[in-house]
Formats: sequence, structure tokens, C-alpha cells
Amino acid sequence: MTLPVIHRVTTLDLAFQPRPWPFAEARSAEISAHFAARRREKPIWNGRILLGRDPDFTGERFSASYFAADFAGFLAWRDWGFPDASVFNGFGAGALRSSDGAFVLGEMAQHTSNAGRVYFPAGTPDPDDISGGAVDIEGSVAREVLEETGLDAADYRAAAHWDCVVSGAVIAMIRILDVDLSGEALRARIEANLARQHQPELSAVYLVRERRDLNSAMPRFVTAFVEKQING
Repeated sequence: MTLPVIHRVTTLDLAFQPRPWPFAEARSAEISAHFAARRREKPIWNGRILLGRDPDFTGERFSASYFAADFAGFLAWRDWGFPDASVFNGFGAGALRSSDGAFVLGEMAQHTSNAGRVYFPAGTPDPDDISGGAVDIEGSVAREVLEETGLDAADYRAAAHWDCVVSGAVIAMIRILDVDLSGEALRARIEANLARQHQPELSAVYLVRERRDLNSAMPRFVTAFVEKQING
């Protein structure tokens, strides 16, 4: 198993360059059948998302190009073990950090496609994240944090850098977001926000302060990032 690699950068240069996806075109019938089967399990819908190509880390800059694809194709590609190695799932994540050093993560609810996994607020970008011909990951992170936790940009201070964790076909662009609340107070605020929602994306909220707080439901990009922060 290849271990995750972390690149610290200050600039994201992510161009939107529309192009076809040969994998999805060649396997369209299989993808449709797979998506139909997944929809029978839970109420997911086939929207449009953005996938990346040609990742490059040079100095403090991460560059890549993005194209739009159907969620059904993305889901099949993910579930089948990422058979097309020419693309990657590149998304932003907000690492909320409390005043006493705890990172806050949420467990995805059962109605989501990542049910049971424990993540930072994050989401694969979609066409709404395109601005001026580029993919706005900063805006995507702000939206995901607001949707999942109820916190807006006035509630935290965003770090000047991004920790890009490369883990197989995933590149997670993680930004630390410092909040002037203790871990317990921050968790309570998020839980209160979830209680007001009809169908929240999160089913539980966790605090991670040290290695023993990590668990198997956290994907490799999360554990790699948190371990780096713990180890310094």
C-alpha cells in the first residue's frame, strides 16, 4: 500500500478545461446499471461534479485541470477501485481546530454516499465552484463548512497555506480553520446546528487531539494529515 504524501502549498492553480471522459463513455451501460443499483439502496441523485487531471506540485504551487462529469460515472469509478488512473478526485476540506488544539470531524449520515466515514467538512467540487475559468476550492470549503456545521467565514481564521494530501486517486486540499472556542464548546455548537436540520449530512461529531483518537472510519488522507499535525 502506497503511503500518503503531503505537500504544503500557498497557491492553488486549478483551471477548468472541459473535455470528454473516455472511461465513462466506454462503460456507460455498466455505469447506469451500477448507479441504478446504488439508488435502490439510498436516495442519491446523478448531478454533475468536477474531476481533476494532470496534477503538478512545483514549489508552493499546486496546478491541475478539471472537467465536469456525471456523479454516476464518478461513483462507479470510485466503487470499482479507480480503474482510470488518468484522473483524480481533488477536493477541499476544512480542518476546524479549536482553541485548545482539537480537530473536529463529522461522521457522514446513512443517507449519504459515504455513510459511516469520518471526515473534515469536505465535498467533491461541482460546476457551482467554477469562477472565472478556474475551480474555487476556497469557496467550496467555505460552502461545505457552512452546510455541515453551520459555521461561516466570520467564525474562523483560515491558514495561509494548504496541506495537499495525495492518497492514491485522491488529492485532499486541506486548510486549517482556527476557531476561538474550546473543542467541547465547538462540538456542542455544531451538534445544536445539526439538531435544527431535517436531514443533516452528519450523524455524529468527534474531537481528535492525539493519535489514540483516530479510528478506522477515517480515510487515509485524514489520518495522514492529523498525524502530521500531532507529530509536528
